[in-house]
Amino acid sequence: MALTLLAILLVIAAAHALPDMRRLRDFSWLRAWAERWPGAHDGAAPGAWPLALLPLLVVLACLLLQQALGGVLFGLPAFAFAVIVLFYAWGPRDLDGDIETVLKAPDGERRDAAAQSLRADPAREHLPLEAAPLVEAAFASALSRWFGVLFWFLLLGAAGALGYRVVQLLARHAALGANLDPAQRGPLERTARILDWAPAHLMALTLALVSEFDAVMRTWRGWHAAHGKGYFTLDLGFLGALARAGIDADVVAGDGYAADVSNPLLELADARTVLRRILAVWLALIALVAVSGLAH
Repeated sequence: MALTLLAILLVIAAAHALPDMRRLRDFSWLRAWAERWPGAHDGAAPGAWPLALLPLLVVLACLLLQQALGGVLFGLPAFAFAVIVLFYAWGPRDLDGDIETVLKAPDGERRDAAAQSLRADPAREHLPLEAAPLVEAAFASALSRWFGVLFWFLLLGAAGALGYRVVQLLARHAALGANLDPAQRGPLERTARILDWAPAHLMALTLALVSEFDAVMRTWRGWHAAHGKGYFTLDLGFLGALARAGIDADVVAGDGYAADVSNPLLELADARTVLRRILAVWLALIALVAVSGLAH
């Protein structure tokens, strides 16, 4: 676990300090594979293969390489491989940097353009420069860029991080899967929601701890009551509602003026602070587990 924590810290530092290296996160090979996948364009055709097998093959190949490197040179190649794959699956853009660009934009037009980088998929609809959509987009991006990758890296190592990213890309990036058969994309979207379920709930619990606990928990209960769904639903819309409740409560508690919750820049800045707190709590828990393991 200590090496896992070190790998995570190295990747976070590199992603923040070297944002230009995001160009190395090139998944054009995935698009080529998906478009050549048997039955990708006609899911109902006889002999069509489920496209969900593609990320599974990627994960299996990564697991085999991960295991093979584990017994070489005291595991150093395996550690280097884990760092490289985690960096490759992280992001692809630096969330802190994207938020900073929005906050420091010199005028409304450039601020609006910068805000579009917070969308999980650049091909999605225009993101309005308003408090609630910006906060929701920041948390959705944090789930996809940070916490989902981090969660599966902790569980399955490099294979988990890469598998999560591949599923997310195939299921949710319109530019990558625009020509794929809808029947093939459906199972991928469901798989993406399944992979997001645990990290989204952990984000929600951590959000309650680092912001206004009562406001977050009250909103969480209210959201499920209003939608008539249990806590095991794959509808993760609660995360946006909890984000707004937690950030609004933070802003009000900090400035004492409820009207400030309509200020998009103030809310976005606070969202960044809260997301950093959530990440810090996750890293602290990983460190505790690592120290506990070393003590034994």
